[in-house]
Amino acid sequence: MKKLKIGMISFAHMHAASYLHALLPREDVEIVGIADEEEARVSPFTAPNGIRYYKDYMDLLKEPVDAVIICSENSRHAEITKQAAMAGKHVLCEKPLGISEEEMLEMIAVCQSQGVQLMTAFPCRYLTSVVHAKQAIDQGEIGDIVAIKGTNRGTMPQGWFIQQELSGGGAVLDHTVHVVDLMNYFTGSEVEEVYAHVETLFHDVEIDDAGMLHIRYKNGVFAVHDPSWSRTKSFPTWGDVTMEIIGTKGVLTVDAFAQKNDVYSDQVMKAQWSYWGDNMDEGLIDSFVTSIRSQEPVSISGEDGYLSARVALAAYESARTGRPVKLKE
Repeated sequence: MKKLKIGMISFAHMHAASYLHALLPREDVEIVGIADEEEARVSPFTAPNGIRYYKDYMDLLKEPVDAVIICSENSRHAEITKQAAMAGKHVLCEKPLGISEEEMLEMIAVCQSQGVQLMTAFPCRYLTSVVHAKQAIDQGEIGDIVAIKGTNRGTMPQGWFIQQELSGGGAVLDHTVHVVDLMNYFTGSEVEEVYAHVETLFHDVEIDDAGMLHIRYKNGVFAVHDPSWSRTKSFPTWGDVTMEIIGTKGVLTVDAFAQKNDVYSDQVMKAQWSYWGDNMDEGLIDSFVTSIRSQEPVSISGEDGYLSARVALAAYESARTGRPVKLKE
C-alpha cells in the first residue's frame, strides 16, 4: 500500500499535537517532517518519533509531500496555504480559515487553480452527538428547524491567541467558528444577517473575551451564540460546545463533550472531567486522509471555513457600528 506523505507546518496551535498523535499509528501515512521556526516547540515530537525537522516551511514544501497540515498563528494561514497550494500540496488548515474575507476567498481560489484540496479543521463534526443529531435532523425527527441556541464557552488561551495582530480576534473569532459551522451544517443554509455585542468582561486583556451573536439564516432560522472565554482556571476542563435545536416537531439537545466521568482528587483539589468518549481529532484526520487517498472531495471545505469565519468578522463589524450586518452574497 502506497503511503500518503504528509508534512506538518507549525505547532503554534495546540491542536497540532493531537493531529500528530492521530497520524502516528496509521499505516497508510508517512510523516515526512515538521516545520516550525521555533525548534523547541516541536522537538518533543520530532526526535522521539524520528521525524525530520525543518526550520523553514518552504524547505518542507520542496519535499515529495502529498499534503500538509497547517497549525500556525491565524494571521499566517493564508500565506502558508497559498504557498502549499502553489507547491501542489493538499491542505488541512486549522480554524479559523483566515482573518479577513478577502484572504479566505484568495486561499480558496489559489487551491482551486492549483488543483489541490483545501479542508478546514472543524473536528466537532466527528463527535458522536453531532453525527447523531445530523442524522435525526435529516430524517425529520424534529421537523423543520426554527431556532438554535449555541455555546462555546472556554478558558482563555495565552500567547499569540490574545495578540490581535497574530490571532485576528479574540473569543468571538476563536469560539464562533466551530458552532456556526455546526449550525450551517444542520440547517443546510447560510447566514444572512448578524447582530452582535462584543466585550472584554472576564480578563485584563486588550482583546475581546466575550460576546453574544444573534444570527438570521437565509431559510428563516434564527440563532443565538455565546462564544466567550468565560471559564475560570478552576473549571474542570477547557470549556464546552452545546446546542439546543428547536424544531416544529421537537427539541434536540447536543452536549458535545458529555462523554465523561467526574473525578474528585485531593491531590488536585478541584473537580476534573475524565473524558472517555470519541476522539474528534482522529475523526478529522481520518476524513482528510481518506479523502486525499481516494481523490474524493473533502468533507469540510475551504468554503465551509469561509462561511463560518465571515460570521465572526461580521459580529465585530456589528459591535463596532451597533447595527445588524448583512453578509454579502
